[in-house]
Amino acid sequence: QVHLAESGGGSVQAGGSLKLSCEVSRYINCGMGWFRQAPGKERELVSSISVDAIITYADSVKGRFTISRDNAKNTLYLQMNSLKTDDTAVYYCSACVYYSGGRPLATIWGQGTQVTVSS
Repeated sequence: QVHLAESGGGSVQAGGSLKLSCEVSRYINCGMGWFRQAPGKERELVSSISVDAIITYADSVKGRFTISRDNAKNTLYLQMNSLKTDDTAVYYCSACVYYSGGRPLATIWGQGTQVTVSS
């Protein structure tokens, strides 16, 4: 069984940066991603990276967030720069991202890490 453990969340002022990490208990040969869920909103896919290193970003984070994957360390990262108050959410690491009815989902989830951006 694969386990995901996020770290790196916290509180930051708008314009600041945070880097999230997700340690994977063992290598898995499938795409990974970061989702987020803000209070009262649906969970959304922020960024994903496939096994072939094809990367996607939500329009709202393009140019500010960077996803990367270190297979040697079994770790997924999300570098978040120029943070906005709208980025406040619980961020979830996920593995084996897939689409169902056009909606991104994942097979394996981390426990989530809170990111709070204040003005």
